[in-house]
Amino acid sequence: MGRSPGARRAARVRRRPPSAPRTPSAPPEPPAGSPAELINSVVGAASFAGALMLYAGYIYTNAYFGYFHLDTFAIGFDTFELVVRSLSLAALPALEVLVLTLLVPHLPQLLTALRVPAHHVRRLREAGRAVARAHAVLIAAGAALLPLWRWIQPYAWSAPLLVAVGLLLGHTRAATPPGTAPPPPWRRTASLLAAGLFLIWVVALVAGDRGRHDARHDAGQLVRRVAVVVLSTDRLSFAPPGPAVEDLGRGTHYRYRYSGLRLLVERDQRYYVLPLDWHKNTDPTYVIKDDDDVRIELRPGTQPRLG
Repeated sequence: MGRSPGARRAARVRRRPPSAPRTPSAPPEPPAGSPAELINSVVGAASFAGALMLYAGYIYTNAYFGYFHLDTFAIGFDTFELVVRSLSLAALPALEVLVLTLLVPHLPQLLTALRVPAHHVRRLREAGRAVARAHAVLIAAGAALLPLWRWIQPYAWSAPLLVAVGLLLGHTRAATPPGTAPPPPWRRTASLLAAGLFLIWVVALVAGDRGRHDARHDAGQLVRRVAVVVLSTDRLSFAPPGPAVEDLGRGTHYRYRYSGLRLLVERDQRYYVLPLDWHKNTDPTYVIKDDDDVRIELRPGTQPRLG
């Protein structure tokens, strides 16, 4: 006997295979160039730049005050002051190098916009690819300079800089010939980490050299710094050569007056002062605490004549 339409419909329904259980789908990744990716890049770059500025500020400050026999932690600089002091490294040469570094990847587009002939732009692209593919030579050159550390002063920073530049160039598109398989992720991560460490080393070397250079310059111009006059109720004991002292008389509250000092830095009512004609290898740095028995007067230093 023939089956009714309802029975045939039920049979078709029973013959359907069971559907596979649904698995929760992973959240979609943000597309390249999306606002989320841009924000992550900006936050990461800002964090790295902030940490680098703090590190550079510490190295610079420690080298500067170490020249005057002082320790940065003993003086008590806070984080914000160290970051601000790192801005002293933003001299014209450093800014020029930074601008050129940011401009080099876009140089062909810039030359094209300036209507430079196409064959010159093509030659520039070929030269850039040749330099990128020779990144191993830069790494080897930097590594070869490291054993010559004592003989390449004061340009020792060029050795880690060559290594860092070579490692970074190795990750550019121009350094990879067409059809070459990309390196494994662990190798790329290790290479970028090594490049970052070498760049931090370069910053430390440059910051230290800059700090010592500025300290030598300021030590040679002490007469122009803020003059410090110390008034005390009792005679103070200064290690030689010591400042000039004047006795103002028994009836004066602040009886002794010391002059011939210049201010280096002031922190928490402690004045770090240097005598005129201070010499690094022989003379001390005086630390004077301002309290009820001592009064500090700050006066302008000797200014150069104009005209």
